[in-house]
Amino acid sequence: MSGPSAPTPQRIAIVVPSTAEYDSRTYRIASALAARGHAVTVLARWAPGLPRDEVHTAGYRILRVPVSAVDGLPLPRWARETIAGVRSRRTRVRSRGIDGTPAGATAAGAGRPTVASGDETAARIEPGRGPGARAKRLAAGARRLAAIGLTVRSQGRATRAVAPDVDLVHGMAYMGIPVALGVARRHGARIVYDARDIYIDAANLARLPRPLRAVLARAERGWARAADRVVTVNRPYAEVMAERWSLPLPLVVMNCAYRFDPPEPPERRFHARLGLAADASVVLYHGGFSRDRGIEQLVEAIPDVPGAVLVLLGYGSLQAELERAAADPALADPHLGARVRILPAVPPTELLWWVASADVVAMPIQPTTLNHRLTTPNKLFEAMAVGVPVVASDLPGMAPIVADTGCGLVVDPTVPAAIAAALRSILGATVEERDAYRMRALAAARGTYGWEHQVELLLAEYGLLTGRPW
Repeated sequence: MSGPSAPTPQRIAIVVPSTAEYDSRTYRIASALAARGHAVTVLARWAPGLPRDEVHTAGYRILRVPVSAVDGLPLPRWARETIAGVRSRRTRVRSRGIDGTPAGATAAGAGRPTVASGDETAARIEPGRGPGARAKRLAAGARRLAAIGLTVRSQGRATRAVAPDVDLVHGMAYMGIPVALGVARRHGARIVYDARDIYIDAANLARLPRPLRAVLARAERGWARAADRVVTVNRPYAEVMAERWSLPLPLVVMNCAYRFDPPEPPERRFHARLGLAADASVVLYHGGFSRDRGIEQLVEAIPDVPGAVLVLLGYGSLQAELERAAADPALADPHLGARVRILPAVPPTELLWWVASADVVAMPIQPTTLNHRLTTPNKLFEAMAVGVPVVASDLPGMAPIVADTGCGLVVDPTVPAAIAAALRSILGATVEERDAYRMRALAAARGTYGWEHQVELLLAEYGLLTGRPW
């Protein structure tokens, strides 16, 4: 490239509170930067079976460090190692004779928490009643906050030891930004906070007792104000963050997918992998297996969608519960077999090929938190990118985009019958109607709702921070 807009090679670190295996946003940013000649290092968490130092096929480097709450304790190394050894021996003893699964492991993604909210780092906090319930909730919440703090401290300490010298640090999520701030201070780099959710109003954090939520909210406000720029994924989130943190409106860089030319005719990857009947329709949910994402409602709705199979592609804390539901004989069909099928998550480089093999993508996210009501999930843009129609929640974050693009239908996500009716409408549409969904989605994904457009916004902001074009 030449001319004033040609990028000047620079160095960037992207800090993620996960293994970075399945984080599409990190992949898209890192691969776009590497393609422009920048030195990109993703600083992530290590898990068994993964390399500590890896060069991704897209041209960026991933450095992973071991992370644990015990290692975050403010004690000498020998004391931390002693405690870790005792805990490890107790874990092995508890696990013997139960089911053969190591304690703390899940059927998929053991030890590999999602970036979005860190919900895999501690037990779910459920409301209680009766004498002492409030004290128990406070104690459980305090333990959770302590675990979060110690885990962040552990990652920060280990990451600073391996982080290369950089010009800019991009910190992902509330558990990534304090680590990123430490790296940026050490190297005198500019810093971006990528607040991808309204964390204090998301998932399990929204259920913390109010005093503990206030502690975390105050900490995040400080981290956001310490960053040179805050970035988020949609305008509603940006408005909430600007008000709460007394900051200029964060830059909006939507979680859109990169340009993709879906094969014609579509591949039948799910049919081949799962041995589905040739005439079976595939309703796809892909992403984290956690509560309030609408997965339970989809399982309840699928028996009322003739000829369709629900495929759940991902991993998370609901894995075992979903496997039991999938094995329920009541959810079986003589022709289709099991109506609910589960597949493990796939890397970002493969994801769009799988999504393109579905007949409809469903995302009936529940309106249980402010974060969910305003969300614009990755899966919406991934479905648009491959031309597959969607059934989405009629909520302020998603509904305007679905209406603007005509890429699918919105429903009351709390009513399985309404979800089933929308699925039947799309699957029963004429060939012409389905082609229209496809063309509208692809057109939107190749304009405003495409990654190629969104990443330019981020690159321009990087340039303002470092004074050199990216």
